[in-house]
Amino acid sequence: MIKSKNWYSEEVSLSGTSKLDKNTSLLQKLLFKVTKKWVSGNTYKNALLTARDCNSKGVSAILNFLGEDNENSTAIENTVTEYFSLLNLLESNRIDGCISVKPTQIGMTISYDKCLYNFRQIAGTAKSVNKFMWIDIESFQFVEDTIAIYLELLKDYKHIGVAIQSYLKRSSSDLLHLLEQGAVIRLVKGAYREDKSISFQSMGKINSNFSKLMEMLFEYGKKNNNIFAIATHDPRLIEEAVVLSQKYDIDNKKFEFQLLMGIHNKMKEDLVKRGYRVSEYIPYGNHWFPYSIRRIRERKRNILLLARSLFQS
Repeated sequence: MIKSKNWYSEEVSLSGTSKLDKNTSLLQKLLFKVTKKWVSGNTYKNALLTARDCNSKGVSAILNFLGEDNENSTAIENTVTEYFSLLNLLESNRIDGCISVKPTQIGMTISYDKCLYNFRQIAGTAKSVNKFMWIDIESFQFVEDTIAIYLELLKDYKHIGVAIQSYLKRSSSDLLHLLEQGAVIRLVKGAYREDKSISFQSMGKINSNFSKLMEMLFEYGKKNNNIFAIATHDPRLIEEAVVLSQKYDIDNKKFEFQLLMGIHNKMKEDLVKRGYRVSEYIPYGNHWFPYSIRRIRERKRNILLLARSLFQS
């Protein structure tokens, strides 16, 4: 396991490498408070406790060890080892859950081959303990290679899925290609800043494309029995998914709703009561800063939460 320091004295910066000290900015201090809403803590122990709590409410867990854009070989090896341990702990503790891994945290920024090799090792461990593995999708520059790696892994490991982002203009074509290969898809909106030439800029167009891609998932799922995940906190899109499941007569167990930790907890419970599968995305670890900044950018409510903390201080 990767050893961690205390949650509130750990190193933090945009790159996750500089020390917190007396000169830490007010923003970062306030962000610590807000971050606790959507990051379970420093270590796997925190993540497993959160996962157990989810399970007690009928919600499955998706665990992610935070980190990205990693170019340090030792840190990459440690991250791979962390996922090995995490998978074994999920199995030994009988937790209903899986893992989600970012390509750039296990070598993508160094080389395609290194990343593929590390994914093979993690996928092999996941298979040995009968656990599912999701591959997170990141910024545009890594999308092509991420999809290629996923399709390569899919030849040998069937319990593996990949995310597709509705804010990218290429996603319709990517989704069709992936579905034809029997892929398991997690549909998300996307949280990275991209040029308008390759991405939709307005939330209206992003939502519209999400609806379009979601119907493709339900229609294809009906014909070919694909399983998939709808990852959004938008109540309108969630109800739209419910309607589509009825339109295409899709069994509730063939797809699931995925929501982030700390967001719309009542909605999660309501969906479970209605008979739908629900998973909670639970990140943990020291490298919480880039993840938290994206969470704040993508939701006005998160910005208001940060502003309230600033006012109270």
